[in-house]
Amino acid sequence: MIFGLGTDLCDAGRIEKSLAKQSFVDHVFAPSEQALLNTLHGKRRAETAAANFAAKEAFLKAAGTGLGGFAMAELAVLRRESGAPYFAPTGIAAAWLTEQNLTVHVSLSHESGLASAVVILEK
Repeated sequence: MIFGLGTDLCDAGRIEKSLAKQSFVDHVFAPSEQALLNTLHGKRRAETAAANFAAKEAFLKAAGTGLGGFAMAELAVLRRESGAPYFAPTGIAAAWLTEQNLTVHVSLSHESGLASAVVILEK
């Protein structure tokens, strides 16, 4: 059963500028995501960061909590060896998912400087 659905669109150029501020990076991205982003450069780095940011906002929409629901850095979005994205939540977000007995599904896309994400929370 679907508990929640969220979608978001993010401008990679805006995120690229924000990546220059370490305070933004630390606030939004978990250490594991920062490690992923540090392996990428230029346009690819900005698009990946924008897709992750969109996924976090889509998650918050699906959860119905809005921006105050969970710390963004608790909602790590990583990649499997195949390249498929997945959430690796920590802290309060991970506890909430367990309490609610939810599974998270995420799909990411980016093109022409825009990144999009769709998140489904399944009970």
